[in-house]
Amino acid sequence: MGKILITGASGFIGGFLVEEALSRGHDVYACIRKTSNLEFLKDTRIKLFITDLSNKDTIKNSLIESGKFNYVIHNAGLTKTCNKRSFEQVNFQNSKNLLDALIEMKSVPQKFILVSSLAAYGPGDPNSLKPIQISNSPQPVSAYGDSKLKIEQYLQSQNTVPYLIFRPTGVFGPREKDFYTIFKTINNGFETYIGSKEQHLTFIYVKDLVCLFLDALESKVVQKSYFATDLKYYTAIEFNEIIKKALNKKTKVIVFPYFLVRLIATLGEKFSCLFFKNVPTLNIEKFKEISQKNWLCDSSDLERDFAFKPQYSLEDAIQETINWYKKEKLL
Repeated sequence: MGKILITGASGFIGGFLVEEALSRGHDVYACIRKTSNLEFLKDTRIKLFITDLSNKDTIKNSLIESGKFNYVIHNAGLTKTCNKRSFEQVNFQNSKNLLDALIEMKSVPQKFILVSSLAAYGPGDPNSLKPIQISNSPQPVSAYGDSKLKIEQYLQSQNTVPYLIFRPTGVFGPREKDFYTIFKTINNGFETYIGSKEQHLTFIYVKDLVCLFLDALESKVVQKSYFATDLKYYTAIEFNEIIKKALNKKTKVIVFPYFLVRLIATLGEKFSCLFFKNVPTLNIEKFKEISQKNWLCDSSDLERDFAFKPQYSLEDAIQETINWYKKEKLL
């Protein structure tokens, strides 16, 4: 057990990370902004590490107050924004600030985990449908993916930081709001696809993901990167079928043309950003990713290096997620 700093602690994955770390007896510091929502950070054992990751000096001052950490899980990041340049600032520059502050303060932890994304590598070949390999050359298709790849490369260039990089695929579970759109659409009797019903996907349930991260912290493995999935491959049809069965719903299938979805994403984003100053779930950057045919990836190294075995089947994970949505009256 040890003293652990978790950035992005008030977010979807971050909240579950904090809970799992506490359950394993770690001394948990939740890295948040002054304006962060503390709804899922009410456990009195949590220590708050309030700082501004856009300011390296502020991070250093916070490190002086908190002292050195045994572990850092850097989970903070931006997934959507009205200003595309913000991806670079938040996902790369802020992350660089944190790394540089740790190095300059001689506070490098025993292990630093970077939570990246499969988007940093981009999709696999749509024709061969071969799973993406670590040995492949990254080819992100979105500004979000570009920013994640850039911080990966910066971390890998550091000689003094014992790191692990994880690139989660589609992460879903209670409290998540993007996948919720799919659940809600199916609950309303519709099953939608972009361009074609043929799409090949990978997923991981949030509770399995955070257990993987904590197991990795406790391992001796360093200086490696991984794709994080539940070790299986699915199609979009299979995923939707499981949701339909769990909800006991029949659906009308609608296949939207690519050009129409792109137009809706573009106009919807411009309208929402102009009048509401926020980004809708379906935006142009998200379209670039969800319209891809092949998001399969090889995560077999997780079994070898961490003896990783998901505790949840996709069916059980979806059912638990639906139960939470219903409890919150979202379905």
